[in-house]
Amino acid sequence: MKRTKRSTSRVRALFALAVIALSVYITATIPVRLGLDLRGGTQIVLETRSTPTTKADREATDRALEVLRGRVDALGVAEPTLVRSGSNRIIVELPGVQDPKKAADVLGRTAQLTFHPVVGVADGTEDPATSKPEASKDPKDPKDPKETKDPKEPGASKEPEASKKPDASEELVLPDESGQKLRLQDSAMTGKDVKGAQARFEQETGAGWTVTVDFDKAGRAAWAKLTSEAACRQVGDPARRVAIVLDDRVISSPQVAPSVACGTGIADGSTQITGSFDDAQARELALLINGGALPVPVETVEQHTIGPTLGASAIEATAWAAVIGTALTILFIITVYRLTGFLSAVALLCYGVISYAALAVLGATLTLPGLAGFVLAIGMAVDANVLVFERAREEYAGMHRPSPRSALTAGFRNAFSAIADSNITTLIAAGLLFFLSTGPVRGFAVTLAIGVVASMISALVITRVLAEFAVDRAWVRRRHLFTGLATTGRVRDLLVRRDPDLMRRPRRWLAVSAVLLVLAGSGIAARGLNFGLEFTGGRLIEYTTATPVNPERARTALADAGFPGALVQSSNDNGLTVRTEDLTNAEAAKVTGTISELGGKTEKIRDELIGPSLGEELRRNALIALGVALSAQLLYLAARFRWLFGTAAVAALAHDVVILVGVFAWLGKPIDGVFLASLLTVIGYSVNDSVVLFDRIRELLGRDRKTPLEQITNKGILQTLPRTINTGMGAVLILISLTVFGGDSLTDFALALLIGLVIGTYSSVFTASPLAIELHRHERGGRRRGSGDGSGGGKPARRSAPARV
Repeated sequence: MKRTKRSTSRVRALFALAVIALSVYITATIPVRLGLDLRGGTQIVLETRSTPTTKADREATDRALEVLRGRVDALGVAEPTLVRSGSNRIIVELPGVQDPKKAADVLGRTAQLTFHPVVGVADGTEDPATSKPEASKDPKDPKDPKETKDPKEPGASKEPEASKKPDASEELVLPDESGQKLRLQDSAMTGKDVKGAQARFEQETGAGWTVTVDFDKAGRAAWAKLTSEAACRQVGDPARRVAIVLDDRVISSPQVAPSVACGTGIADGSTQITGSFDDAQARELALLINGGALPVPVETVEQHTIGPTLGASAIEATAWAAVIGTALTILFIITVYRLTGFLSAVALLCYGVISYAALAVLGATLTLPGLAGFVLAIGMAVDANVLVFERAREEYAGMHRPSPRSALTAGFRNAFSAIADSNITTLIAAGLLFFLSTGPVRGFAVTLAIGVVASMISALVITRVLAEFAVDRAWVRRRHLFTGLATTGRVRDLLVRRDPDLMRRPRRWLAVSAVLLVLAGSGIAARGLNFGLEFTGGRLIEYTTATPVNPERARTALADAGFPGALVQSSNDNGLTVRTEDLTNAEAAKVTGTISELGGKTEKIRDELIGPSLGEELRRNALIALGVALSAQLLYLAARFRWLFGTAAVAALAHDVVILVGVFAWLGKPIDGVFLASLLTVIGYSVNDSVVLFDRIRELLGRDRKTPLEQITNKGILQTLPRTINTGMGAVLILISLTVFGGDSLTDFALALLIGLVIGTYSSVFTASPLAIELHRHERGGRRRGSGDGSGGGKPARRSAPARV
């Protein structure tokens, strides 16, 4: 038995060492991309052009912007900014792009994909010996037992009308991949019929890099018809080919395989585009097909570098706030848990290295709120360690012959279910947000998932290895108090002495929550929401100045002039871009005057209204993803606990969201991208808090099925409250540091998280728990009334019946 334990400990230690070593190597060799607010990037200005059929108006430009957003996401650029400027321009800002010219080329491609029947070669000499790739039913197995019959033979289908030679005026002449000019009929299909495309390397067939295209239901029928008509031609006849055209260029013209029967075609709904592709070309083609065609052509009219939206002093202040907050959190943990607290602090630093390395490997872009959230995650990652240590303290106090090692082992074992459930619910939300949303919400999902995995490695592997090694030392075994596990702590001692009955009147707590919801809702209704530039758009003014202007000085001057929310960026050498909310002409003149005072002779080279960077489609996708994520969490919690606990947890989460939004409405604070990041963080914290409490209640119910649920719940609250307070303190210390030392750029971010932290802690105890009790009473009352037990339909007892697992 001891050998097995030692072997397990060694494996755990080797795993921890390998993860830390790899993370340190990645951190030292791969830099993390910095966002537009920290480093700047490349700005590309695109202008939409009208076509004979479509006017390049505001609506068409907005549709083009959403297509471009999909292409930018597919390029792997995180945290980009895309806004409409005026009625027919799109400003794309890309942080950390390695090849700006290539990015501009990909964005500027119209990507009009069409599929054409081939009539013949343009010079009239149709060479039957021309050898082309084949469009096969199965790219990996082009041979099919069904042979095509000669159309002249009995039983063969007649040549369809569509394959007859059309008028020359209806033909399109384009060179194929080899340069031979082909005569093409009008398109039989377009990119709208395509469901998806994927770049693949076909090693078995020797085709190299190819792009497999899958069609939707309508496209499947059209593709079968197109290939069935082509299959009626003789093998080698150019008219047996199908031309795939992208932006008036034939990218592939495969010949329908001999195995495809005339009149049947390829009915499996997919085809393969072959050619002399390398991996980059194949991936780019798949990207363009998946992104869809632009509704109107776009042309790059400007391309230049831009500076960061935040100044060096703001970035430095945030860095110092992060260092101070992290140091205070570590000091707090060491003070409370002594030796094990010190070891958990070491594990937390390892957590920071692991998370940073994961961000670097995945190519994530770090913005200022992202940096602050990253630091906050270190404070919240304390949670798993606190859960283990508090449980170990309980085990130590209840043992007949206690020892730090046995208490620690029991703490890890009994805290595992709470840690696993809380992290799985978060991972479910992160996964759904990633797959169902786009833009910054998707980036947040990646960061959230990284944080969860790194936190579990930190707490369950690194902390355990260090703590078990320490408590096995002889000098530690002689000093139990030094471990931090031999004392129950001041908070727990106070609760044991007072033994408050918090759930004696659960409806009173629900009434308090209802009042808070009404106050928050009235703030939203009375004052409305102050949506920021990302949601509403505003005005963009670009200047050139006689002398270069420091953007940080410009920000300060504009804030003093009454424009505290203005975003200022340098552009090329003497350029300066100011982005604000919608301005009157007098306000715009005031902005221009302020810039003139700083840069001397100033020329305004652009003054346009800009659209929101968080467009309607992005907002809709984010809300859908959030709704699906909450539903999935509810199902998971209902499966792991009971439906009433899952319902109570999700209801408490909704309660937190409404109150936080309502407080910001009353304060007149902006609802922008930073607030969105804060809100998503609060949602994750609220669910974790409720799951930890309900996990303890479930455990108590398993031991005692006769005690009423309100008493069990009250006992669970008192047992988990020390963990709640200590975890909250770790996050609060960091948030206070960000608020005090982080500068104006992070004040709203830290304020939103502080409010969310307080409300989330309150709701898990005084909203979710009372709601679960009331739902249980309602459930038991309904069963009694439905059982016909002779109760006469009287009112159910105020105290609930014994709870059941």
